[in-house]
Amino acid sequence: MVNTDTFNYVDVLTKAADASALRNKTIANNIANIDTPHYKRQDVSFAANLQQALKNSRYKTLDQKVNSLNTKRLKGVVFTDLEAYSYRLDGNNVDVDTENVYMAENQLMYQGLTKSLSSEFEHFKAVLK
Repeated sequence: MVNTDTFNYVDVLTKAADASALRNKTIANNIANIDTPHYKRQDVSFAANLQQALKNSRYKTLDQKVNSLNTKRLKGVVFTDLEAYSYRLDGNNVDVDTENVYMAENQLMYQGLTKSLSSEFEHFKAVLK
């Protein structure tokens, strides 16, 4: 078996796609709780975690940084957003229009990630031919 770091980018893209799918569920949950008193919107953090992991790497090139990542620790984290903020009398801080914008943005991100994954596998397929 050949030892290679070829799949490291695929691993990172997969983790990003998983975080995007989690964010989609989280946003859908926010929308479902639009009328729940004292509900606070939630969101998912992934990009900041990836950026921090890459920044903390001792390596210089992006390839080296990606190859050194521990992808098992790289994941999306759900957090409560603007917990102390509420513009409604019932304490809820979810705005359906804002959530719909976040949903559209996240769907575009997910589509881009899956397209990138597909492209990576097309490259693998071309090499194997």
